[in-house]
Amino acid sequence: MKFIDTPTLRIGYGERNESGNRTAICIHGWPDSPRTWNGVAGRLADAGWRVLVPAVRGFAPTTFRDPGKIRSGQLAALGCDLLDFIDALQLDKPALIGHDWGARAAANACGLRPGVASHLAMLSVGYGTNQPDQALSMEMLRNYWYHWLMATPRGDQVVRTDGRAFAKFMWDTWSPPGPWNNPDEFAATATAFDQADWADVTLHSYRHRWGHAEGDPAYDGAEAALNPAPVLDVDTLVLHGKDDRVNPPETSAGRAHYFTGRYERVVCDGIGHFPQREAPERIGDELIRFLGRE
Repeated sequence: MKFIDTPTLRIGYGERNESGNRTAICIHGWPDSPRTWNGVAGRLADAGWRVLVPAVRGFAPTTFRDPGKIRSGQLAALGCDLLDFIDALQLDKPALIGHDWGARAAANACGLRPGVASHLAMLSVGYGTNQPDQALSMEMLRNYWYHWLMATPRGDQVVRTDGRAFAKFMWDTWSPPGPWNNPDEFAATATAFDQADWADVTLHSYRHRWGHAEGDPAYDGAEAALNPAPVLDVDTLVLHGKDDRVNPPETSAGRAHYFTGRYERVVCDGIGHFPQREAPERIGDELIRFLGRE
């Protein structure tokens, strides 16, 4: 891991193919870590891309620089963190590739600063699905049980005292079983949850998303700019597993009107919520096709 300081965070990140002519940033989701991109990052690097893989706020080894800073997990903050990372490394129009939380961070970065990215790729998330007043089907109300649990004292206790088991249950139920989900890989990934701020950031993210917690006032401007979701001018690829058992693929359908540039959506058979883990070769190839080869 390398480290870079931003105004808010000391971000730990991995890097592949430092001499690549174009840069791609791969941002992980919850509950996951930068390890989720190992297979995809290798394929992108082999195709000529410089690949940067940061740890999101709340996940080791990334830390907050100010002990008194609100441990916010709000989605606007994730987008601002990504912009700060881009600025700190003085990157020129990187491709932004995100999964789950990372997909929302990447899209929000593009919404906050038009022209910041050459391409946007969102995995397992539909754009414009962040509004707390959005209508949800009965299926989604059931799927989001863990959101509602975290809004309660019992959920707070579970995340703080048994966070690894809580996260493992998501791995076991959000995707079909396969060799990607094995005890050794989960244990290696879950070391990112040992960061002291993981529980606070996790709980705040889901509580804030549905109006159960106040946001950090530092992000009030960003929140206003992102709600309602702005139309994006960046070429965008959406990759969604057909067997995603938390965000079914229909949640990313019908979103083309949010994009003014090239827009593609690919639904992947036999893949669940973690496409980059379950089928890194296919996902890497889809990204290389869309992004272009150096």
